[in-house]
Amino acid sequence: MAANVRFINPNTLAPQSGYSYVVDTTGPGRTIYIAGQLGLDMENKLVGGPGDFRAQAVKAIENLKAALASVGADLSNVVKITNYLTDMSHIAIYREVRDQLFKMPRPASTAVGISQLARPGALFEIEAIAVLPAAAAAKPAKARGTARSAKAKAKAKTKTMAGRRKRK
Repeated sequence: MAANVRFINPNTLAPQSGYSYVVDTTGPGRTIYIAGQLGLDMENKLVGGPGDFRAQAVKAIENLKAALASVGADLSNVVKITNYLTDMSHIAIYREVRDQLFKMPRPASTAVGISQLARPGALFEIEAIAVLPAAAAAKPAKARGTARSAKAKAKAKTKTMAGRRKRK
C-alpha cells in the first residue's frame, strides 16, 4: 500500500470490522477508477448456475483484480468499493467473499440493493477506486482492437522507409 494512504475508523462512529469508514489519500499519486465488474468469464457468460451468487461475486472480484493488474495495481491499492446486489439476502455471502479476498485494512465500502443490473441474470457488481504511489509505473495492458500508438506507427514507418531504400 502506498505511504500516502490512511485507513481510518473514527472512535466517534459505531465500531465495525468489515471495511474502513474513511480513507485519506494525499499526493503525489495516481488514482485509478475501475468500472463495475460482473461475474463474467472470458466468453462473456455469467459464471455458476442460475442464482449462484457466490460464484458471481468471486468472479467479479477476480475480474476487478485483472483490471487492477493492467495498471500495475492489486486489491491492496483499492481505497473504495461500491457493491451492487440484486438481492440483499446475499449480503452475508458477499461479506464472506469480500473478507476472504480483501485483506486488512479493507477499503471504504458501500453496498446497494438494486432491482436489477444491466446484464440479465447478473446478481452482483463491484466497482473500485485505487490509489498508487506516483512512482508506480503503469504496466501496459494488452488491449483488444486498439489502434497502435503514434510512437509505434512512426517506428513502423521508419522500418518501411529503410526497407525501400535498401531495395533501390
